Amino acid sequence: MRHLPRIILLAAAATATLFPTLAPAQRVSADGSPQTFTFLANNFLSEALYPFSPTAGTGAGLHEYDTRLEDYSPATIAKQIAIYRSYEKKISAIDGSALDAPVAADREILLSSIRSTLLTLETIRPFATNPDNYSSGITASAFSIMERPYAPANTRLRALVEREKLMPALLQEARTNLKNPPHIYTEIAIEQVDGNISFFQNDVPSAFADATDPEVKAAFAKSNAAVIAALKDYAAWMKSDLLPRSNGDYKLGTDTYRKKLAYDEMVDIPLDRLLEIATADLHKNQAEFARIAKEIDPSKTPQQVLAELATIHPAPDQLLNTFRDQFSSLIAFINTHHIITIPSKVEPTLEETPPFMRATTQASMDPPGPFETHSTKAYFNVTLPEKDWTPAHIAEHMAAFNVGTVTSTAVHEAYPGHYVQFLWMPQFSSPIRKVFGASTNIEGWAHYCEQMMLDEGYLPPGTVAGSKEAKLIRLGQLQDALLRDARFVVSIRLHTGVGGALTIAQAAELFVKEGYQSPSIGMIETKRGTSDAMYLYYTLGKLQIMKLRADLQAQQGSSFSLQAFHDSLMRQGFAPIKVVRKAMLHNDSPTL
Repeated sequence: MRHLPRIILLAAAATATLFPTLAPAQRVSADGSPQTFTFLANNFLSEALYPFSPTAGTGAGLHEYDTRLEDYSPATIAKQIAIYRSYEKKISAIDGSALDAPVAADREILLSSIRSTLLTLETIRPFATNPDNYSSGITASAFSIMERPYAPANTRLRALVEREKLMPALLQEARTNLKNPPHIYTEIAIEQVDGNISFFQNDVPSAFADATDPEVKAAFAKSNAAVIAALKDYAAWMKSDLLPRSNGDYKLGTDTYRKKLAYDEMVDIPLDRLLEIATADLHKNQAEFARIAKEIDPSKTPQQVLAELATIHPAPDQLLNTFRDQFSSLIAFINTHHIITIPSKVEPTLEETPPFMRATTQASMDPPGPFETHSTKAYFNVTLPEKDWTPAHIAEHMAAFNVGTVTSTAVHEAYPGHYVQFLWMPQFSSPIRKVFGASTNIEGWAHYCEQMMLDEGYLPPGTVAGSKEAKLIRLGQLQDALLRDARFVVSIRLHTGVGGALTIAQAAELFVKEGYQSPSIGMIETKRGTSDAMYLYYTLGKLQIMKLRADLQAQQGSSFSLQAFHDSLMRQGFAPIKVVRKAMLHNDSPTL
């Protein structure tokens, strides 16, 4: 998915989006539990979720929130905690056994999201520990209005002006809230703040170049200048004041880590067992990488073969066409091999990444929010080299689009990954499945598809099965899998010490030695892991989906259909795999 400066939206948990109303409950019982749940869920959205998460509201297509901004003042945080506690109590009191199975599952999903948010507000407290939440947070908030032409430029710019007017106060609030951040968090915020400033100086004005209302443009010039000045002051304050006293601990600790994993992903497997699973998958993929690399060239080490792979990529001016050709061949393969039903023949719009996104992403799928009605295209963005780059810079950039990675990226982002799952959204079993999503489902599905499609025999146009190019494509997929395996291991060890505590340097080294990444990527991934503690969800979700598939195949025998399995998985929405598993297997067997 798109990679942007992270903002922790304290009103939302996991991968939440928003919806305006819930479907009626499916069964009426004597005690009125279904009606009570529907009533409370609707009220929760209007009283608790929407007011505290306006940026997410914009992204979901609810543009009545476009002029508002998150508020992390102590009084607002206290109010939010009180409201969430009240709803947790009320929804917990509903008898789940009085609900049909899908609605009972929706109740558990909503409760888990509420509890995750409370854990964030009361224990993790990123508003008090992570300065980047403020500087990158306002960047993401502006971006949510810029990224999609859901209204005329003048209308969107008018909304942005109102949102920008609130940003300097938010940056000032940070000075009160940030008590003792982890040193690494402040370092990251300082590293990113120049990019945030440049974003408002260059990218925001560029995105609204076609605005014509002179009054709005004048107001924007004033509000945008104030944001830039506030960000510069914030940067200076972080360097001179905050950094020297940033001595906090980024580690979640075992108890908080377990709770977050249970709330976000409904996974309660002991951490030492999870680490065993992660390590086993890492070693399995390393062995397969070594086997294929030896077939390609027995005189080279796996790392030397990997270095060769990085040099095999399309010419920059052919990159978009290469992806376009992949779309056609992927769709044809999916249909002829009965992989999954594609609900629409409309393809995502393939385009060069807009200027204001190029610093933060190489390739991304940007679908509209579930309730967006005016801008319904999904964009597949690809970042091309800039014309003034050096040959070395271009080579480094294009290495990320090697013959293996292009295929993995097209599969992961589009067919049958994120884009196809987005196309299934109207068929999700209930609206609540569009609201609170488990990353083990969303990213787990896309990551599972990378391997599944190659296992089923897919190769890009002109590639011969068994050829060197086909083997290099498999190595690209395995390198991506090893990256996700390394995240799995680092996530647990970095935050809990289970399996042996890791320092920042040791974690970065693990990405290089065990995950087959470059030193620069290893450090970037480690920094991400200090605040994105749950980024084990790629491999964790993939393995859960693979086990579900194997168990369903064992249950159904010769009647098992891969397409039917994938279609059924899609109908469950973004729910945790535990929920999906119960719906498809009709039991509570372990997910791993």
